Amino acid sequence: MKKVMLVFFFSNFLTFTIAQNFEKVIVDKNDPVTGYYLVVAPKGEIESVLVLFPGFGERPEDVLPETKLHNTAFNNNILTLIVPFGNKIYADVPTITNINRALTDSIKRMHLNPDKFVIGGFSAGGTIAMRYVELCMEKPEAFPVRPKAVFTIDSPIDLIDLSKYFDRELERNFSDVGMNEANFIQGIMKDELKGTPETNFNNYVFHSPFTRELKQPGNEKYLMGISVRLYHDVDLVWQLKNRRRSAFDNNVAGASELIARLMLAGHEKAELMIAKQPGYRSNGMRHTHSWSIVDEVEFIQWMKQVIKS
Repeated sequence: MKKVMLVFFFSNFLTFTIAQNFEKVIVDKNDPVTGYYLVVAPKGEIESVLVLFPGFGERPEDVLPETKLHNTAFNNNILTLIVPFGNKIYADVPTITNINRALTDSIKRMHLNPDKFVIGGFSAGGTIAMRYVELCMEKPEAFPVRPKAVFTIDSPIDLIDLSKYFDRELERNFSDVGMNEANFIQGIMKDELKGTPETNFNNYVFHSPFTRELKQPGNEKYLMGISVRLYHDVDLVWQLKNRRRSAFDNNVAGASELIARLMLAGHEKAELMIAKQPGYRSNGMRHTHSWSIVDEVEFIQWMKQVIKS
């Protein structure tokens, strides 16, 4: 499904579930939305770093109950960083600046190895993560990290395809949630990207991790040297019943095309990950668009192998 989805912290630490410590690091006290990041320190010596980007409008605090990735990382000597960016859909200049600020601060503050980062996110967070990693690989001198892998969790990776999906959603006029999202997000895109895909094609292409309409490789060519995973819950019956959406309206359509093209180009570490368990949100709601579609234990084992390679 096409979705592009901000608890209180004590002065320094919040204890959650298995006595893990969550630290809120403030880098700009005048910016309560993006001027901080969360840290989950592992129980042992730090071996690598997992960076999580929330979905559209999500706060880092909102991520904690939705996934056990940070819990599993805690037990495997992996530091977790959760970096916010507010109501953002793609990696524009302010978003890149904010991410760079947070990662630069964390590297300096905790003496982290910039070569041992894995970056990913949920929904729009995954869209931003993939484009950010592409830029890291394209212009390594301008970024603080050299990621070993990138992953997305039900993310729309093709902004032109996303815009066309919103057109279909508005024409379908079935789901109030879908209609409201389409109107809201498409309005942001038209404003920030200075038009529609038809009137400003190149600007959409630049900000998009992948553009299916291009005949030649686009931004995805910068992913050839790293591991790539795209996670999706492909429950078309749920989509049809609850949203009247077909396979063409599912984020997995663009994801599978990207993975196919990477594989055809010789990429041996590009994977489409179909959820083994149905997606559920922390409130018990069944939803294909959820953090929980990732098998956390298997993911962390994959990450550890990626870091070693």
